[in-house]
Parts: sequence; C-alpha cells; structure tokens
Amino acid sequence: MSDPQKGPVAPPVVDPDRVDPHEAAAAPRRRFDASAFVPTVVDSVLAVVLALVVGAVLIVFSTERVLGSLPYFFSYPWDFFRFAGEAVGDGYAALVNGSLGGADALTRTLNRAAPLICAGLGVSLAFRAGLFNIGAQGQMLVAGLAAGYVGFTWDLPTGLHALVALLAALVAGALWGGVIGLLKARTGAHEVITTIMLNNVARFVVLYFLGLEAFQRPNSDNKLSPPVDDSATFPAIGNLHLGIVLAVLAALVVWWLLERSTLGFEMRAVGANPDAARTAGMSVPRVYVTAMTLAGVLAGLAVTMTVLGQQNSVTDQVAGTVGFDAITVALLGRATPVGTVLAGLLFGALSAGGLSMQGAAGIAPELSQVLQALIVLFVAAPALVRGIFRIKGRGQGSSVEAKGWGG
Repeated sequence: MSDPQKGPVAPPVVDPDRVDPHEAAAAPRRRFDASAFVPTVVDSVLAVVLALVVGAVLIVFSTERVLGSLPYFFSYPWDFFRFAGEAVGDGYAALVNGSLGGADALTRTLNRAAPLICAGLGVSLAFRAGLFNIGAQGQMLVAGLAAGYVGFTWDLPTGLHALVALLAALVAGALWGGVIGLLKARTGAHEVITTIMLNNVARFVVLYFLGLEAFQRPNSDNKLSPPVDDSATFPAIGNLHLGIVLAVLAALVVWWLLERSTLGFEMRAVGANPDAARTAGMSVPRVYVTAMTLAGVLAGLAVTMTVLGQQNSVTDQVAGTVGFDAITVALLGRATPVGTVLAGLLFGALSAGGLSMQGAAGIAPELSQVLQALIVLFVAAPALVRGIFRIKGRGQGSSVEAKGWGG
C-alpha cells in the first residue's frame, strides 16, 4: 500500500497475543455443503466394493469343494463356477444374516460397534489436531481397570453406581492420554513412540494390580477381577445395553466440538499448520494436551461398553483389539464423526457376521478381518480405486489426517 503524500506504507503488524480466538472461530461457521463430501463417500463405498470382490476371490479359493473341481475344470468347468457361486453367495448371505438378520444379530452388531465408534472418535479427534494416536489400547486398559474396581468394590445405589464407574473410566483414560499430550507439548516426544510404549506400560500396570488381593477374583489363580455388580451395569433392553446410545451422543459432541466451538477451530488450525496457528496466537502445546486428554476420555468411554455393558471381568485383554481397530475405523471414517460412526457400524457388522460365516458356510472367521484389512488398504489408496473404476482425478476430499514422522 502507499499514501500519495507520505509514500509507501507498511502493512499493519498483527500482535499474536491480541488475537481473539472467538473472532477467529467465527470464520469456519459456514453453511454445511454436503456436495463437498460426495467424492469422499464415493471413494469409501467403492473401496468397500473392491474389498468384497477380492474377498469373494478368497472365499472361492479357500473352499474345499471348489478346489476339488479344479482337476477336471477343462473337461467340465460348470462345476467350478457353480460351486464358486454357491460358496460366495452362502458366505456373504451368512455375513449379512449374522449381522443384520434379526433382532439378535442387530444387537450383536450394535454392541460390537459401540466401543469401536467411541475409540475411533478418540483417534479421529487426535487426527484433526495433527496427532497420530496409537494409544487407545493403553487408555482403554487403564480406564477398564478403574471402572472395574469401582464397579465390583464400591457399594452404591443402582444408576449412581454405573455413573460413578463410568466417570472413573473417563478420568483414568483422560489422565493416560493427557500424559502423552504433555510429553508431546513439553519435550516434543513423538506421539507414535510414546503411545506404543505406554500401551505396554498400561498392560503391565493392569497385570500388577490384578495380582493384588483387592483386584483378584476369589478362589481363582488367574489374573482376572470379579465382574462388576449388577448395580453398576448399563441399562439394557434385552441384550442391547446403553452403550450404543452413549456412542452416538459422543459422536454428536465431537462434531459440535470440532465444527462449532473455539477449541475445535484451534484443533483444526493446529492440525493443518501448527506454525501458522502459533503465529495467530494459539497455544499449540495446550491444543496437544487437550486433544490427547479428550482422546483418552473417548477411549475410556469405549471400554465401559465391555466392563459395564457386558459385565466382563477386567483382564489384560479386556480391551481386545478395539484400541487398534479404532485406527482403522478412524481412517475409513476420514477422521470425521459421521464417517467414524458409519465405519464403526460396518466393522461391527463384519465382526458379528464373521462367526456366522464359519458356522453357516464353513468359511474361516478370519476372513472378516481380511475384509477389514482390504477396506483399509483401498481407502488409503483412493487413486488406485479411482483408477480401477476409471474415475477422473479430482481434488482432495474434506478429510484431515495426522502429520507423518516429520509433521
């Protein structure tokens, strides 16, 4: 800029300390544009379709009757195609029936999806802040220990007991996740390293406490706790517990946090460019600590689905593989709350239908895990998917992913 009388005038200097984050947060509150998500949704759907196609090939060549028709394929090929079609049809029909075919199947799917959604939301939240959280497993273990101890030790009225046990899990998960954020903020320690190490630390902490008399199940030599009291369990309708409702509510809260709050704007700004966010007056260390603390809260909520929802005993395997599967769910959901819910439901269905595939069609239950891995593979390579389906290239979608090793 220039003044005709005074000559060139320097642009005004913005003091980062005087930037009002509430004014900055007002900028992203724009009207929702669903069309921006269409390319991402199309890519994800096509990735699932490709995974099912490859899975069908695996079913064909892992079925004994199909393999038995190969020696005489050229003399009578119809047997091969007929057996292959029956194997694929029976396998996928069993998958659908085992996950969606009736009230019991839907209950299994929703109960398995609930912890995946909660833990996936925690991973997604960290992604949006530029952090790669691989520590949901450890956060779940510590939170499960806290919830279980309150559940089988304290004597409280029904309802209040479940609430206090739930809060104990949330606090324990928040503390374990907050340590990771604090290490990142204060020392620059990479969250991938610290989360992996703290996963092992959490497992051995749980094993140590389960060796104490206060946590040990009476008359048992195994390291497992008593189940929580009935007063500490979630309300249920039949076999469906409250967990799925809590998971949906958590998704709504995370959506509001990321899209409508000042803190969410700061998380997205730090995740996109921490240097620019720092220049604008945002506290990057505070965002790191807050994001990992909230991720720990969501992981703690996830483990309550098992401890308080299904009354499982606390062991070093109480989290199963949910903490690691949550990374897959977050990636498939493109680090968005809505996408994470849908991905959690999909993986819950694959998990619930896997055993049905084995029982009804004689297919190894591990195939459902193979399908999950294939889905992640194709979701992580959208250019490959678009190339296979001959879709013209387009710009980047709306997803936000964590920075890599040098981020």
